[in-house]
Amino acid sequence: MDKSRGSLSFGDVTVDFSWEEWQCLNPAQRTLYRDVMLENYHNFVSVGFLINKPEVIFRLEEGEEPWIVKEEFLYQNYPGRR
Repeated sequence: MDKSRGSLSFGDVTVDFSWEEWQCLNPAQRTLYRDVMLENYHNFVSVGFLINKPEVIFRLEEGEEPWIVKEEFLYQNYPGRR
């Protein structure tokens, strides 16, 4: 690894979607995202990167959506969702 470029981080190999972007993905795309994110994390760990497990990985392992939406934001911006 070329040290002059700095260290690689898990954030360098992740893709984050907003709630709106996630809604545009079809089920196959969502499954692919989960599979790739989990594989990237496990690859990082397997080659010796010592990182705390990101919240997104906990959520994906539990089959949950890959972000946390605060209730007040959700209900404020999406009326009638309650």
